[in-house]
Amino acid sequence: MNERVLVADDDPNITDVCRRYLEREGYLVTTAKDGLEALELWRSQSPSLIVLDLMMPHKNGWEVCSEIRQTEDLPIIMLTARGEEQDRLMGLTMGADDYLTKPFSPRELVLRVQAILRRMRYVQVSPVTAAEHTIKYEGLTIDVGKRTVEISGQAIDLTVTEFEMLYLLASHPGQVFSRTQMLSKIWDFSYEGDTTTVTVHIRRLREKIEQTPSDPKYIKTVWGIGYKFAGDGI
Repeated sequence: MNERVLVADDDPNITDVCRRYLEREGYLVTTAKDGLEALELWRSQSPSLIVLDLMMPHKNGWEVCSEIRQTEDLPIIMLTARGEEQDRLMGLTMGADDYLTKPFSPRELVLRVQAILRRMRYVQVSPVTAAEHTIKYEGLTIDVGKRTVEISGQAIDLTVTEFEMLYLLASHPGQVFSRTQMLSKIWDFSYEGDTTTVTVHIRRLREKIEQTPSDPKYIKTVWGIGYKFAGDGI
C-alpha cells in the first residue's frame, strides 16, 4: 500500500491512537502537533491524505486547509468538537472532504481513510476505454481516468469528494439522488454524518462549475428530494 497519512492534532493521545490503528492497516503515518508543523510535513512528505484537527496552536485547521487548497486537492478529513456544527460546516466549506466529531472511534477513522483512498485508486486503475473515461455535456468535460474537469476548455480544480459527486450525477443524467443516497454511494460504508455534508459539497461544486451558481445549468435541485444532473451527455 505504502500510502502516507498525516495526522495533525495537538493531543498526543489522539495522534498516538490514530497512528497505531492506521499503521495496522499498512499506512505510513506521520504526526504533527500544531498547524505549522502540519504544513511543513505536508510540503516535505507529500502525504496521500491528511487528518486535520480544527483547534491547534499557531495555525488552526481552517488556516492549514485553506493554505493546502491553494495548491493541492489531496483528501482532508477534519476533526471537530462534538456538537460544533458551525465548525464542521466551515471545514467543509473551506474544502475538507469529510469530518469526524470527537470523541470518535479510531476504527471509523480507518474506514473513512480507506474509503477515500480506495475511490482514488479505483478510478486510476479502472480498465475502461478512453471513450468510456470521458463524459461530455455542453461545455463540461469530465475525464474519469485522469480525474480532470474542464469547463469550456478551462481546467477546474475539484477535491476528491467534489469530483465523485459530479461523476455520480453526470454518469446518471436525469436520475434524482437523495442526499442520503449520495452519502451512501460516495462514502460507500455506513456513514453517520448528516445530509448537510452533501448540501455543502454541492454548493462548493456549483461555485466551481456553474457560471451562475444560484441558477445552475448542470446540477439541479429537486426540492424535497435531492439533486440531478440536467440533460444527456454528448
